[in-house]
Amino acid sequence: MPKTIIAEGKTSTEAIEKGLKELKATRSQVDVKILEEKKKSFFSILDPHVVKVELTIREDSIPEKKEKNIEKKEINQKDIEEADKAVENFLNNFLNKISSNIEYTVKNENGLVYVNIKGEDSTRLIGYRGEALNALQTLLTTVASKNKEESVKVILDIGNYKDARKKTLEELARKVEKTVKKTGKSVTLEPMNAYERKIIHTKLQNVQDIKTHSIGEEPNSRIVIEKINRK
Repeated sequence: MPKTIIAEGKTSTEAIEKGLKELKATRSQVDVKILEEKKKSFFSILDPHVVKVELTIREDSIPEKKEKNIEKKEINQKDIEEADKAVENFLNNFLNKISSNIEYTVKNENGLVYVNIKGEDSTRLIGYRGEALNALQTLLTTVASKNKEESVKVILDIGNYKDARKKTLEELARKVEKTVKKTGKSVTLEPMNAYERKIIHTKLQNVQDIKTHSIGEEPNSRIVIEKINRK
């Protein structure tokens, strides 16, 4: 999907130049749409002129990747089974040191290893907004991929946290959407990881007159939700 950003400036030229710099693209590589432009008036000196533009990289300007760069070897069944075993051994040692009231299941499907942890004491492994869960998932992926030619991805959930978190974020997206439409003012959400930002973007991507984009860098990336002012 082509990358799209929103840029601002005192003039459309300045806004476009800022956007091109952020995208690291040339003018011929993007489509530009003026979203908002305050008209000059007698009070312009008190109300700074601001122009918002939307820049989208054209699909035909994105060079095609060579086949050898996108080609990925399939993970064979033997590697998957070894990864399962490695993850199980790690979890046995790791979880037994934490509590005896924690259970887990490990299964593989379509080249991925799925781990589900549950039990009375399992919530301590989630952490603030899933930070501990994400760290453990990264660690398990490292364990599963050890001595493997191709990385074996581990998908971890604890006490159905991800499903619950998804519902919370979708509700937040709808709530903020209504606020932005009512007030006309953009809203910047708190920092989220890539998985959570994707939930917000996906929920609002087809909502009329609403645009979302990310700003900042990890781990402080945030989503901006704003209204598209149509002329």
